[in-house]
Amino acid sequence: MQAQPRHDMPKPTATSFEPGPVVVIGAGLGGLTVALQLAAQRPVTVLAKRQLDESATAWAQGGIVGVLGSDDSIESHVRDTQDAGAGIVDEHTARYIAEHSAQAVQWLVDAGVNFSPDPDGPLGLHLTREGGHAVRRIAHAADATGKAIHDALLARAKAHPNITLRERWMAVDVITSRHLQRTETPRCYGVYALDMDRGRVETLPADAVVLATGGVGKVYRYTSNPDTATGDGIAMAWRAGCRVGNMEFIQFHPTCLYHPQERSFLITEALRGEGAHLTLPSTGPGDPGGTRFMHAHDERLELAPRDIVARAIDFEMKKHGFDHVWLDARPIVQERGEQFVKEHFPTIYARCLKLGIDIVNQPIPVVPAAHYTCGGVVTDLDGRTDLPQLYAVGETTYTGLHGANRLASNSLLECVVLGRSCAIAIEQQPAQGKTELPAWDESQVEDADEQVVISHNWDELRLLMWNYVGIVRTTKRLERALHRIKLLHSETHEYYRHFRVSRDLLELRNLVMCAELIVRSALRRHESRGLHYSRDFPNPLPVSFPTVLTRPAKSRSGKS
Repeated sequence: MQAQPRHDMPKPTATSFEPGPVVVIGAGLGGLTVALQLAAQRPVTVLAKRQLDESATAWAQGGIVGVLGSDDSIESHVRDTQDAGAGIVDEHTARYIAEHSAQAVQWLVDAGVNFSPDPDGPLGLHLTREGGHAVRRIAHAADATGKAIHDALLARAKAHPNITLRERWMAVDVITSRHLQRTETPRCYGVYALDMDRGRVETLPADAVVLATGGVGKVYRYTSNPDTATGDGIAMAWRAGCRVGNMEFIQFHPTCLYHPQERSFLITEALRGEGAHLTLPSTGPGDPGGTRFMHAHDERLELAPRDIVARAIDFEMKKHGFDHVWLDARPIVQERGEQFVKEHFPTIYARCLKLGIDIVNQPIPVVPAAHYTCGGVVTDLDGRTDLPQLYAVGETTYTGLHGANRLASNSLLECVVLGRSCAIAIEQQPAQGKTELPAWDESQVEDADEQVVISHNWDELRLLMWNYVGIVRTTKRLERALHRIKLLHSETHEYYRHFRVSRDLLELRNLVMCAELIVRSALRRHESRGLHYSRDFPNPLPVSFPTVLTRPAKSRSGKS
């Protein structure tokens, strides 16, 4: 039977307790949506492990899907999502999110997000098109949509009297019945969190904890993600006994700027949506370069889904020995003029020009980079995990929406739609009453003697994941990666047991755990599908299912 996200988890019953606090871990779109939707009913604390403006949301360029136009339909969006997801998208999830897309965009407009306007467009918005979409349905704010959304919601959260925002606080682990050494039905009681400025781990009790920590892009050497993307929520949920799904499906964005000073700068897919071409550099004397190559890989050319475009670029780079390929915006200039490019892509134009690349007159050097985690913690459409009172939203989760590959701009939509439904579910959840929670135990640890161990293991992990668990995989590479990851896991756990925690140590601990989940999931998939491409199993199976891993949580208490 096909493994699906749980939509039938237990419903709450009545209680006489007063509603208690909620802790949201992560200050991106998913976390802020939950907090703002919930704050009228309950006090909410939002933890950001770096500065509040450092999230993957703020880095998102393209936009958010909205089924708004007269030429669009719910069925069309669902079909495009399923096509991109290569056959293992949960149709119920895709339909639910598509049906609520217009409402989500309107909610953001009401929250003060300044989308690019079009007086003749639906809701007065300009809609663009991206790879895999049949029509224009992407609401955007020029080429910095994520920042516009994040700035607007963050301003509202800062002004809300029932929301407490804490910068430089990193969650260590969720507190479960095992920490209390109880034998009743397990549930979540709160979270241990490191206050980095004071160097202390605090105990934060909560009626509900929401994991909104984003993905795991930093497990790879090259990524478009910010430094916060270390898989914290996925690792914490796994340690607490929750299932994870589809961790083998890591989306590599086809076009990340290839430049030594800007290794994490993304070149939005919307540039290809407006007509930019992918071309080859010069192969030597007599070859000026500029030859398009996507026709050899997919009839949709540059508008093929991301997994196909990323694999095509990887293939051409390895075939010719190139360090990069070109993304050429000059066809847009020829058709619509320089001013169109400058007005619609001001961030990219300014950033590239600062590096000596004038995108209206010369092509942009690009390479694929780890971009999005399509799998994660298994949840239902209200964000419930397998552990009562523990919720998750956004890139941290596996809801069935993305299948084997995420359709462009579905991620921001998922954060808003399911973030709001998660908040409503928490509102309806019965209050839990007060429980005395054990303090964090540091009695058996000391200050770290050598930080080089952490930095060395971090570098080794990211390099081996890039080389062995990248865009193209083999069973032998995956087995080699798993062997070394297990050694790194042992070394990291030993270090964790003996020394006081730090952000670098906690992030390494979480990355090693997520790396193991990615490799174990990849080894289970004996086919090539979507973002997972194996040379040993180059063809898709006739029938395929999500990969769901289950691990009973070990008894843990305090620092163990």
